[in-house]
Amino acid sequence: MLGKIAFEAIDKARGDLEAASKKMWENPEGPFKEFIACDVTCELLEKYGFKVERGLFGVPTSIRATWGSGHPAIGLLGEFDALPGLSQAVSTERSPVPGQNYGQGCGHNLLGLAHVGAAIGLKAEMEAGNLPGTIVFYDCPAEEVLTGKGYMARGGAFKDIDLCIAFHPSTMNAVGTGSSNALNNAKFHFHGVTAHAGGDPHNGRSALDGVEIMNVGANYLREHVETDVRIHYAITHGGTAPNIVPDYACVWYYVRAPKRERVEDTYKRLCKVAEGAAMISGTTVEIEYMGGCYNTLNNKVLAEVALEAMNEVPKNEYTPEEIEFARKMNDTKKEQLEAIRKRFSLPADMEIHEGVAPMQDISGGGSTDVGDVQHIVPGIMIRTACYNIGAPGHSWQITACSGHSIGNKGMHFAGKTMALFGLKVINDPNIYKKAKEEFDSYMGGSEYVCPITPELKIPE
Repeated sequence: MLGKIAFEAIDKARGDLEAASKKMWENPEGPFKEFIACDVTCELLEKYGFKVERGLFGVPTSIRATWGSGHPAIGLLGEFDALPGLSQAVSTERSPVPGQNYGQGCGHNLLGLAHVGAAIGLKAEMEAGNLPGTIVFYDCPAEEVLTGKGYMARGGAFKDIDLCIAFHPSTMNAVGTGSSNALNNAKFHFHGVTAHAGGDPHNGRSALDGVEIMNVGANYLREHVETDVRIHYAITHGGTAPNIVPDYACVWYYVRAPKRERVEDTYKRLCKVAEGAAMISGTTVEIEYMGGCYNTLNNKVLAEVALEAMNEVPKNEYTPEEIEFARKMNDTKKEQLEAIRKRFSLPADMEIHEGVAPMQDISGGGSTDVGDVQHIVPGIMIRTACYNIGAPGHSWQITACSGHSIGNKGMHFAGKTMALFGLKVINDPNIYKKAKEEFDSYMGGSEYVCPITPELKIPE
């Protein structure tokens, strides 16, 4: 049976994978600072016979691990950064870990190690069957700020693979062909002239006025963009006291849209709004472009193969303790839980998703830099149930489940699915041929243009 050797190898490595995941969970790290996660992952890959390189592409916490030779070269896209403000114990009640800010509120400790598990399983079956092909595992930092893969791509990553598969922890076991949004990310720094707001306001030029006028202009701009364009912002600095005309203010913007081209067009218009706001307020504006990412481009040919693999992998069974843990978590989000159950026709007593959802073509408003890689080579993203059905995205509930056995089971299920996917691609050359034809048709002769422009430096 295709996948049998791979599954056995992943089961055998289970202890190592869970220990590594636990260490990452206990030591959550922010974007471009994933040094412990990088060490743990490299040690594990080396133990299982991979050639491991770290710090490539000008990105200190990047990892590239390879095994095998020739084609197809299958890319596995790991991630390992955490989120600020989401520290949490393995508990069904809100309980931050003392002294800890970051937490695995997106399950990236599971995400990266699932890909390692897939690599271990795929390697075992390729060795046993003397199968052709190359496994290329990339562990990518800073996905939560949507630029890690862009920085790596700027440095030359992902050119050595024929196709890629990515996994993300989720509330469901699913494969989809929908897409996420492309994005640009920038801060607008306004500089004015300080003065006493009561004594001599005529001598002041308020940087905060510039920010507020820009925000008004951006809200008028919303009337004249397509309905699926998103423009959102936060004022990060607005002054120090009401009686001081602020000489500095800053507003941080995200611009999102389903296609990269539309993001760039809206962003250019937003920059003109900022320049106009500076003229009106008598200030100057400095635009700090911080990077961006592409929309995802999930390949339909690869999606069918991934869904077939997911349906063939042995399903998880949950203990009464795990189900009770999930139930208590779901009780904290009852309205969201019922909406999800209704939307996907799930049983009223299901606390953790079981089985595999039908193919989904659902596009979301969020963004991920996986889209950058999917505009370089054909790719697909899968999801598996790593937390309770009602868990909100980027939440303490996800942090808790990511350190629980529920998360570990989802991680192993994803690893086996990706390993079987890789074996199917290796055993049927027509899969890659058709996937590449679909990719080329979508791209229409255009090429990936990295949103991480040459002057951008990795944040320190």
